[in-house]
Amino acid sequence: MTGPRFTSRALALPATVPFVGPEAQERAMQRPFAARLGANENIFGPSPKAIAAMQKAASDIWMYADPESFDLRHALADFHAVTPHNIVVGEGIDGLLGYLVRLLVEDGDQVVTSQGAYPTFDYHVAGFGGTLHTVPYRDDAEDLPALLAKAAEVDAKLVYFANPDNPMGSWQTGADIVAQLDNIPDGCVLLLDEAYIELAPEGTAAPVDINDPRVIRMRTFSKGYGMAGARIGYAMGEADFIRAFEKIRNHFGLNRAAQAGALAALQDADWLAATQAKVAEARDTITQIAAKYGLKALPSATNFVAIDCGRDGAYAKTILDGLVARGVFVRMPFVAPQNRCIRLSCGPAEALALFDEALEDVLAELG
Repeated sequence: MTGPRFTSRALALPATVPFVGPEAQERAMQRPFAARLGANENIFGPSPKAIAAMQKAASDIWMYADPESFDLRHALADFHAVTPHNIVVGEGIDGLLGYLVRLLVEDGDQVVTSQGAYPTFDYHVAGFGGTLHTVPYRDDAEDLPALLAKAAEVDAKLVYFANPDNPMGSWQTGADIVAQLDNIPDGCVLLLDEAYIELAPEGTAAPVDINDPRVIRMRTFSKGYGMAGARIGYAMGEADFIRAFEKIRNHFGLNRAAQAGALAALQDADWLAATQAKVAEARDTITQIAAKYGLKALPSATNFVAIDCGRDGAYAKTILDGLVARGVFVRMPFVAPQNRCIRLSCGPAEALALFDEALEDVLAELG
């Protein structure tokens, strides 16, 4: 009897995943978290109109979803003043990252990213045989000029750049990004991950010409729109570039309820504005809590705040472990020197009060 014949690439990869979910931690602890503040989720939730649309769609869940996401793509096109041919919808940015890497990267191809940036991208690059080159952060922010210089040095096919950034929450102006576009090497694509753009200051979105084939932008309904569990995102780019996704994407990857919810969420501007105000207020609250204990909250354009614990990664990990032991789920960056921080999602006052109480207890115990 023989077993499956795995590919050499699959055999060479470690059996790891980018994140350990809070559910896995709860199972290990045999109790739930009192405050779930570590996954960059929008705890304020989606528009009630989105929930109602998903509930209505549930009665038709016996049908496959529209494989073209026609209504949602056309609504997104109107929203961004582009054509539907400039948009592809996918299973969150994570799913779209996988499709993009599959389109561009094979064994031996070079890819550039920031050291310590969103690890799901690295996971896909490794899975398709790419060679990953990293550039360190500069002043707790991704360094686009250095990324593009590295891409030219190694003849990269793809560069990953997030604006705003995860895990630090930093951001750059869209004008500064556009000023760098002519530094993209020939044959290279800049992937601009704009997952948190709805929560960022005005002027953060890069005004990239939709017909520029050197750039592809990705956005999501997980953050500002509060629909992380629906797994729905979209990419925008030049029409021929977007058309290439049709060759490889999972055409039935998006369920009916997710499509309906995203369409309703996009049309509820008032709810998004209210969420933006709540996130801004929560960022201020987190900043005040950190300052109360002599810690520093870094400026953030996202729905989370990185808190500088003032020492090294080992000290920050001790604080994180103490918070988790007290029922408060948080995460931290995994590369020095950013790992001197813990990272906390914005949330309602009662959740932040639990964090405040737990942090006081942990710091008192550490002396």
